[in-house]
Amino acid sequence: MLYYLLTSLIEDYSFLNIIRYLSFRSGIALITSLSIVFLFAPKIINWLKSNQKEGQPIRTDGPDWHLEMKRGTPTMGGVIILGALIISTLLWADLSNLYIWIVLYITFGFGLIGFIDDYLKILKNNHKGLSGKLKLIFQILITIIAAIWIYLISDVSLQGMLAFPFLKDTTLYLGFVIWCIFSTLVVVGSSNAVNLTDGLDGLAIVPIIIVASVFGAIAYLVGNTIFSSYLNLFYIEGSGELIVLCSSLVGAGIGFLWFNAPPASVFMGDTGSLSAGAALGIISVIIKHEIVLAIVGGLFVLEAASVIVQVLSFKLTGKRIFKMAPLHHHFEKKGWSESTIVIRFWIIAVILALIGLATLKLR
Repeated sequence: MLYYLLTSLIEDYSFLNIIRYLSFRSGIALITSLSIVFLFAPKIINWLKSNQKEGQPIRTDGPDWHLEMKRGTPTMGGVIILGALIISTLLWADLSNLYIWIVLYITFGFGLIGFIDDYLKILKNNHKGLSGKLKLIFQILITIIAAIWIYLISDVSLQGMLAFPFLKDTTLYLGFVIWCIFSTLVVVGSSNAVNLTDGLDGLAIVPIIIVASVFGAIAYLVGNTIFSSYLNLFYIEGSGELIVLCSSLVGAGIGFLWFNAPPASVFMGDTGSLSAGAALGIISVIIKHEIVLAIVGGLFVLEAASVIVQVLSFKLTGKRIFKMAPLHHHFEKKGWSESTIVIRFWIIAVILALIGLATLKLR
């Protein structure tokens, strides 16, 4: 909105031409979302506390200290991230860009599913909210619409194509149906993987910030003819605008970390984790870096994989591989302190992000 207002004044005030630069708008979008969080988060957290006497329901099968420390902490803090992200994006992004609307649609849709899930958990005072099957059905339906939307507005030469990192000019044509199914798996998988990671104070939000930063940079490169040609990447017209949205997510994430750092004043809940994970997933689909998402967001993959392995192992052999799943709970059971787990997982996230960035040049 401000983008249109300020660009309309460029003829009279030439210095406003800076608004046309993605680098400037991405920076100001980050500052805007960060400011929104700092301005409104304390009031929202106080309101959540007053309306959630028991706080977020905590799993009783975890370590005793975990149950004791987390009791009474309110959830649904994801509304802070979601609100700051959407407002900042609407203010500073070029709203004629359809990719912006697709990501906002996915982010809001998954955020709404998460909000309902969090609300039911509080209402029932139980860590089980919306049924897993129902959540999955809604997630799939929302994502299929977005996948079809992306396919239809993509350049014909890129429709249904899958790119491979580290391999120059290597692609696989999936076709409309398989590509839509694959894209849906990427988004739904990313969303739920982030959700599974969100189990300790600050554990999920920092990797979200890291992955959003990396994909904002990749979106900018892919949307630039010179950089995409130099790096042998698909050129996707208009995708560069997504750096503004990614920067908004980074700013909102940094602001939220202030309140989510140990000991957390609020949890993001499914409202935040499902929406942020879905946003990262759909961005990877738009810029055709789905496999790179599995590398950069490898921490989320590890957490999700630990749950899958645990379930399969128990069903097939009656034995558990891990003391508890997701993976961070396994280390809790082994006696690691919360801060040790969180910081070491952050380090892993940084290393994986650097490997993901390396795929841009190593082709």
